[in-house]
Amino acid sequence: MGLTKQAKTLCRSQVALLFMMLRGTRYPLRNRVIALLSIKAGLRAKEIANLTWDMITEAEGQLSTAILLRNNASKGKSGRVIPLNKELRAALSELQKQACPSDYVITTERSERFSPAAIVNLFAAWFRTIGLQGCSSHSGRRTFITNAARKISTVGGSLRDVQVLAGHKALSTTQRYIEADAAAQRKVVDLI
Repeated sequence: MGLTKQAKTLCRSQVALLFMMLRGTRYPLRNRVIALLSIKAGLRAKEIANLTWDMITEAEGQLSTAILLRNNASKGKSGRVIPLNKELRAALSELQKQACPSDYVITTERSERFSPAAIVNLFAAWFRTIGLQGCSSHSGRRTFITNAARKISTVGGSLRDVQVLAGHKALSTTQRYIEADAAAQRKVVDLI
C-alpha cells in the first residue's frame, strides 16, 4: 500500500475534537465506545462490529481487563488479547449498564449489531463533520499503533509487542502503520 493510500493518523487535538463532537450525537456513549475501540485498542471496523460481550467480560459478567478477540471476529487469524485501556474500560462499563439484550457490544436501534460497512460509514461521517480529510475508520487503528510504537520502549517492550497487539503476522506490516516523527528524528540525531 502506497503512502498516499494510508489513512491519516490523528494528533491529540484531532482526537479531542472528535470526542467533543461525539458528545452531541444521538448516541454519544455508544459512539464514544466505537471511537475508543479504534483509538485505544486498535480495532478494525470489522472487529468493532463483531465484538461481543463475552469477549470483554468474565464468566460472572463483570468487565475483564482485556479484550479476548477471537479469530472469527477479526481479519483472517488475527485474533488476539488486547489489554483494556482504562478510559475504554470505563466507557464499556457505562455502556454495559445501558445495553439492550444483545450478544454484541455495538448495536443499533433496528438491529442487534452493526455491520462493518456501517462502522466505516460512521467514521467517514464523523471525520467529514469535523473537517478532517484523509481520515477513515482505519485512522484510529493507525493512531493506536503509532502511539504504541512510540511508547513501548518506555515500559520495556519492543515493536514485536506492538505487532502482537495489532494482530499482524509480519513486523513489516506493523512498521507500515507507524507514522514517522521528524522532531523525534532530529532529537535522536543530537543524542548520537
